[in-house]
Amino acid sequence: MHRGVPAFYDYANAVDSFWSPSEIHLTDNRAFAYYSRYLFQKGVSTFKWGLPAEWPLNYYLYTLYGFGYVAVVNTDKYGVIPQACSLKGYNVFYEPTHAVIANPLLRGIKEPQIGRECVVLHLQPNYSGIMDIVKYHAQLMALAYETLTTNLLNSKLAYIATADNKAEAESLKKLYDQIASGVPAVVQRSRKRDPNGDKIPFEMLLQNVGSNFISPEILAVMRTIERNFDREVGIPTPSFEGRKERPIEAELQTGNFEAQSKLSLWLQSLKDGCKEVEDMFGLRITVEWRADRDGNIIDSGTLPLEQRTL
Repeated sequence: MHRGVPAFYDYANAVDSFWSPSEIHLTDNRAFAYYSRYLFQKGVSTFKWGLPAEWPLNYYLYTLYGFGYVAVVNTDKYGVIPQACSLKGYNVFYEPTHAVIANPLLRGIKEPQIGRECVVLHLQPNYSGIMDIVKYHAQLMALAYETLTTNLLNSKLAYIATADNKAEAESLKKLYDQIASGVPAVVQRSRKRDPNGDKIPFEMLLQNVGSNFISPEILAVMRTIERNFDREVGIPTPSFEGRKERPIEAELQTGNFEAQSKLSLWLQSLKDGCKEVEDMFGLRITVEWRADRDGNIIDSGTLPLEQRTL
C-alpha cells in the first residue's frame, strides 16, 4: 500500500527497513549506484542476441533483464515492436493471460492476449528479472568499498605529536611539513627535558598502522562478492576462493557448471519465446551463448542484414 509520491522520510524508512537493517542503508549513495550499473551490465552480457535493426538494443535488454519480461506486439504505427508491460489475468496453470501496455505514443492502453495477440518473452520461469541479484551484491560491494576507503584513510596517520601550547604545536606542524616534503635533515630547538635533565627533541605517540591495514583482505572480499554474482548470472568463474595458485580441473568444471546450470534454464525460456515470435509474426530473433563452458567468447558469426547482435 502506497501513500503516493513524494514519500516522506518516515514512510521511506518504514519501507526500507523491510529490506535493510535499520542502521545500514546502502541504496541511496553513489557507490551503490555505480556497482548496480556495473553488475547489471555484466548480467545482460551473458547472451548474444540477434534482433531486428529497428529494435533499440538498450531498451529491449534493459526491459527484459530489469522487469524480467518484455512483450512483442504488432502496432498499427510502428509494426512489430518490443514493449515494456505489466501482466494481468491467470489461466488454469496460474500463468498470466494478458499484457498491459501503456505507451503515450500508442493509441490507448493495450491489453493484448498472450499467445494470440502478443508474445511475452520472460527471462526466468517465474517472470523475475535480475535486479534482486544485482541489488543484493551491489549493496555488499558498496559496503566493502566504504570499509576499504575508511581503512585506507585511517592507515595514512602514522604518529601523533604532543605539544604544551599553540606555539609549540605550530612548530611541530612545520617540522612535519619539512619532513614530508623530503628535507633530509631537519633541526629544531629542544624545549623539554626528561627527569634526568636531558632535553627531549621530539615527543610522539606511535601507532601500529600495519596491524590495522586490512585493505588487501577487503579487496579479496570484493572479488569474492563479484565472483558470486558471476555464478548467479551465468558467467563462468572458478569455484575456489583464491586459496590455490593452480586450481585443479575439477574445481574449474564445478565453477563453470554452477555458472551455466541456471543460465541454461534462462536460455531455454528465451528460445521458446523467440520461436513463439517467429510463429506469430514471422519475425526471426535469436539468442545464443556468448561464451562457451570454459568462459571463452564465442565468435558472433554473420547474421542477416536485418539483424544485429549485442
